Amino acid sequence: MATHGTTIEELPLNGFHRLLTVRCGGGSFVDGYALSIIGVGMVQIASALHLDNFWQGIIAAAALLGIFAGGLVGGKLTDHFGRGRVIFIGPTLFVVFSLASLWVDSPWALFACRFLIGVGVGIEYPVATALLVEYLPRASRGPRLAALTLLWFAGAAAAYILGNWILAAAGEDGWRWALASTALLGAALFAIRLGTPESARWLLNKGRTREANGVLRRVFGAGFSVDNLAEQAVVRKAGLRDLLGAGYGTRLLFVVLFWTCSVVPVFAVYAFAPKVLDALHLQGGWAAYGSIAITLLFVVGCVIATSLINAVGRRPLLLHSFLWSGAALLLLGTFADAAPWLVLLLFGSYALFIGGAQVLQLVYPNELFPTEIRAVGVGIGTSMSRIGAAVGTYLVPVSLQHLGIAQTMYIAAAVTAVGFMAGWFLAPETAALDLAQASSLSPSR
Repeated sequence: MATHGTTIEELPLNGFHRLLTVRCGGGSFVDGYALSIIGVGMVQIASALHLDNFWQGIIAAAALLGIFAGGLVGGKLTDHFGRGRVIFIGPTLFVVFSLASLWVDSPWALFACRFLIGVGVGIEYPVATALLVEYLPRASRGPRLAALTLLWFAGAAAAYILGNWILAAAGEDGWRWALASTALLGAALFAIRLGTPESARWLLNKGRTREANGVLRRVFGAGFSVDNLAEQAVVRKAGLRDLLGAGYGTRLLFVVLFWTCSVVPVFAVYAFAPKVLDALHLQGGWAAYGSIAITLLFVVGCVIATSLINAVGRRPLLLHSFLWSGAALLLLGTFADAAPWLVLLLFGSYALFIGGAQVLQLVYPNELFPTEIRAVGVGIGTSMSRIGAAVGTYLVPVSLQHLGIAQTMYIAAAVTAVGFMAGWFLAPETAALDLAQASSLSPSR
């Protein structure tokens, strides 16, 4: 194969790229499952551990608080020790603390398990996405990163389907087995990641050119070397001060704002879907099957957005996603007492339209920062967005009790509106750019 002048971003998608997507994307599936399974078992958990609204909220938010810690730590670990080592931390935490859920006997013990699972999820975001984006061809970068979010929702859907089956089959301790089921997925994820190569871009930035050449030759063939990596800006350090000092503060602000506004309503829905649907007067079969239907529509929305991400562009996709999903939430508040079919139609519309903002959560952050600070930038975005999500999730039962469902939906719509404004004023367009151009400070809008 002639490789002179050809960058790895110009190569066609091959078997290595597909396998790497499975290795990295598998983490997104487990993340979605691990974070959503708590919502499936919350009714049983509240009864078994005698949880009041405070404890229900704090336990539902525990994993999100863990993601805050894991995102900060994971970004630094990933940029310091490399992607290939840190990628095994998350699966290990999933296995250990999901199994520990079998023996928890107090709210504090369950909170600790969920928090540490969240730490694993937080580490997953910077390490898996950074590793994947640093090998992907340009034309496949957006759809493949978007597919990770699609896998997240697929994992969430699996949690609701399998979790409800476990609850029905295992009786009053079903919630323990439902939470512990994440360990099986964590073990499978650990196994499929064995043999994952280190990022050649990271090795090059660390001055380990010989090792980078060896990885590229092993992955792509004997004719490849670091000469086939597009030229990229180098930032010597990788801390928050260095990120801001290098001129990336505005980009970090954009990532934090749009990511936060896209996850706050979604996590609140997943953590308290039965409560929200009950407040909207959906009970019995409407509530049970409605939860599954809405979860599947989130997946459909992500599939549609993934198919459009290159053709439409990042910025228009983000703006339309926030605009129409926010309108659906606004109508949900207005027609909170409507017939069940109308409530599900509006909820389903929100699930479909928010798909654009969801799939861009892992695309924009990885495109907007150079290799040396990519994982730190993604980690900070992950952490800050999850603080907002944790606060929102914790406040859902309080808001439902004291403000009512209509006001709760209006608040969710307002959060979405903030996301729209962040996209309007701050979002660049990166769809047609290679990774070096996208991460420079002057991409085309």
